[in-house]
Amino acid sequence: MTNTSDSDEDGPRVPVVCSACETTSRVPLSDVADAIDRHNEQLHDGDDIAEVDPDVADRIADLIATDLGLLGDDT
Repeated sequence: MTNTSDSDEDGPRVPVVCSACETTSRVPLSDVADAIDRHNEQLHDGDDIAEVDPDVADRIADLIATDLGLLGDDT
């Protein structure tokens, strides 16, 4: 059986920011949603404050849109 925490250590880590706490942390990709939910529940009464770094989220959205051909062809 594969230990997911071992594979998470070697995998990509996503920056999560919280403007209210003025903190940034890097979370394994597989744990991002749970980490954000847990932080917001414990510290902000469930309000959506902590989030994936907006610059990273925008870049991922751009890559996906390009891959799907939604941004048009620049050539």
